Amino acid sequence: MTTLDYSPLTSPVSRQEVAQFRRESAGSIVASSAIASVVSLVLIVILGVFTLSFVLNIMSRAFSGSSGIAVFVATLVVAAGVAVAYHLVVGHVTWSRLLRLSRFALANGLSFTADGLVPPYSGTIFGIGTARRVPERLSRTTRPFVDVGNLNYTTGSGKNRKVHHWGYVAIKLERMLPQMILDAKSNNFLGTNLPVRFSRDQVLALEGDFDRYFTLYCPKEYERDALYVFTPDLMARLVDEAAQFDVEIVDDWMFIYSAQPFELTNVATLARVFRIVDTVGDKAVERTERYADDRARGSYSPSGETTLTDRMAGNRVAQAGRRLRPALPVVGVVLLVVVIAVWTLNVLPAIVGR
Repeated sequence: MTTLDYSPLTSPVSRQEVAQFRRESAGSIVASSAIASVVSLVLIVILGVFTLSFVLNIMSRAFSGSSGIAVFVATLVVAAGVAVAYHLVVGHVTWSRLLRLSRFALANGLSFTADGLVPPYSGTIFGIGTARRVPERLSRTTRPFVDVGNLNYTTGSGKNRKVHHWGYVAIKLERMLPQMILDAKSNNFLGTNLPVRFSRDQVLALEGDFDRYFTLYCPKEYERDALYVFTPDLMARLVDEAAQFDVEIVDDWMFIYSAQPFELTNVATLARVFRIVDTVGDKAVERTERYADDRARGSYSPSGETTLTDRMAGNRVAQAGRRLRPALPVVGVVLLVVVIAVWTLNVLPAIVGR
């Protein structure tokens, strides 16, 4: 099991330490992209609005009949005060948070990144929307490689514009595998919470009560491969440790998705994440380290048969298993049904009557 030192997340930091860290990290950390101190930001803005309204009300009475320049200057002074307060409080909270995360990473042999750039992962949530950013991430470079972070992206425009927030854990596998999705039922409401829907004819029922917690999608004719990976011991760990999360295996990665972003400075949150890595992640790596897709044959023996070593040498998945088929859009299906109905009721009788 991973043993981590969480003390840097709770240890106090001085303003001098924060200021020094801010100067040293100016070129590598984008503090404006951090999702920390959202509550502080909201409270300060609300306080500023109420303060400004209160002061303006007093000024309008005090300077009634006087020059409006005095009221304008007073308004600027108050606005400047609010801006300074915001900069000092929120800036300090944000950089204090980043300093703690940086120290936590250093103490535990991890890498901390806060540049906002999105890793080129093939997971489902990483190719959705616009303005994609990963504000903060903690990575482990030892086997297996692990990346823990939060992803933000935007969909729609105007009144339909929406910003989506996900927490994710990326675990590097040894082998290329077909795409498989475990859609957790605990976080669904009127259908899956995942940004992409998959065709239901790819659902595979598993033994025991596993189907009470997850819906498993795997490509057609890859059911045996899915059973090879999701053995009873791995399924038990998923139920015990990750029943609230969606899971995706695609290419040589395993992703665990949280419908809510991870609070990376929270000790309990990080402890749970790394416990999932130790239990679910390590077992997944173990189960897949000798996987070979029989449909993607590379080297052949004179008899026309291949050994496991031959098949593993290619380390690739046949085209049919690389990606799941998405479901048809509901709106498109409804429109198609309407068109067929109209054609059947109006056009078809006219053709038959000729």
